[in-house]
Amino acid sequence: MSLATSETTLGVIDELRALLGDRLSTSQAQRDSHGQDEGWHPVEAPDAVAFAQSTEEVAAIVRICHAAGTPVIPYGAGTSIEGQVHAARGGICIDVGGMNEVLAVHAEDLDCTVQPGVRRKQLNDYLRDTGLFFPIDPGADASIGGMTGTRASGTNAVRYGTMRENVMSLTVVLPNGEIIRTARRARKSSAGYDLTRLFVGSEGTLGIVTEITLRLYGIPENISAAVVPFDSVEGAVDTVICTIQSGIPIARIELLDDVQIDAINKYSNMEHPVKPTLFMEFHGTDAGVAEQIEMVKAFGEDFGAGEFQWSDQLEDRNRLWQARHDVAYACKAMRPGCDIWATDVCVPISRLAECIAETRKDLEGASVPAPISGHVGDGNFHLCFVLDPNNREEFNEADQINDRLIRRALDMDGTCTGEHGIGLGKRKFLREEHGDAVEIMRAIKMAIDPDNIMNPGKMLPAQN
Repeated sequence: MSLATSETTLGVIDELRALLGDRLSTSQAQRDSHGQDEGWHPVEAPDAVAFAQSTEEVAAIVRICHAAGTPVIPYGAGTSIEGQVHAARGGICIDVGGMNEVLAVHAEDLDCTVQPGVRRKQLNDYLRDTGLFFPIDPGADASIGGMTGTRASGTNAVRYGTMRENVMSLTVVLPNGEIIRTARRARKSSAGYDLTRLFVGSEGTLGIVTEITLRLYGIPENISAAVVPFDSVEGAVDTVICTIQSGIPIARIELLDDVQIDAINKYSNMEHPVKPTLFMEFHGTDAGVAEQIEMVKAFGEDFGAGEFQWSDQLEDRNRLWQARHDVAYACKAMRPGCDIWATDVCVPISRLAECIAETRKDLEGASVPAPISGHVGDGNFHLCFVLDPNNREEFNEADQINDRLIRRALDMDGTCTGEHGIGLGKRKFLREEHGDAVEIMRAIKMAIDPDNIMNPGKMLPAQN
């Protein structure tokens, strides 16, 4: 326990220990591990960690915290990267990772209901024998609750959308401990405000999600993957733009620049040409996939594509996409002992080539490596700075490049984050993006959470 822990918080901890027994931890190791995510922000530990096992238990914990005005921070798998799980003002971390049951699968309706601690890989393993799958794939084996909180997307979003489109209903514990359900399982509804979408992407600032109903999809008859190098980033991006504008229902289309490809080759023992490269995947019938492939190949040939390497074997495809998902680890391996700072923006696809080109020019004089990768089918791309944790000048340089990147995206009518969320890291950009609409967000926050106990200090910028 820190010396700063108040008597009120100590009283809350005593009440929670009576409720939870040994599922309430105040050990420094547990607190520190729950006070950080996979991003670059320094650890900010909660005063205690409560391991919840049911919606009713989450509600009971929240009611105790609400009565004392003690902050509450929800925690799933800790795979966020913008400081969403940090205890910026102390308080109680509620770990819902143990709430990891698939509660129901309605195969005939193409939906399922899960607890928030269910991981995406776990869910798809569970669904495999039904012939269905859940497509949202942010890379990390994130929890469904965390993916809901950050409105996650990932490699499949160009075809299947983000969590926003694929969450049908939520059970939520509000800041006063009340339990609500935001919608039924009907595929559409015109009944009242769309509360589901309000909580999706709210990063735990409005309540704690304890059940999620998700859309499911049939496993495609044919899945084929391809890798193709290009002479330039512009040629790769122009191929993407033509593919999307032509209405080709490609499932994944990812760009890795030459710096990132070199890192992946070394980390994943691959031998891709060290050039800007597209990773692609096609889903559909045999005939449909063949048609998609031919059209994309034609576009690629017009824009300087090299040789296409194809695979429809599961093992080869898994190895390919695992390498794509391992980009963060590949970046870290570029400078052993260094940390990574991953950031992202998203722009209208017609401005994507320009945004990436200007960003690469900005990186030419940088003293730190910052590979580019992205879900370019929907205009979203990432920089991954590889920084010496003991060199403040490197962090300052990365911060300046990041600021310019985000303002470049905003000038192009884009967003400061396509999928990472706001958390602590991008609060200062929210007003630049949304203007006075931030005050509407603040009014919603205060209407639902007037005591500001739900993940305080996140998302909304400080008032002027």
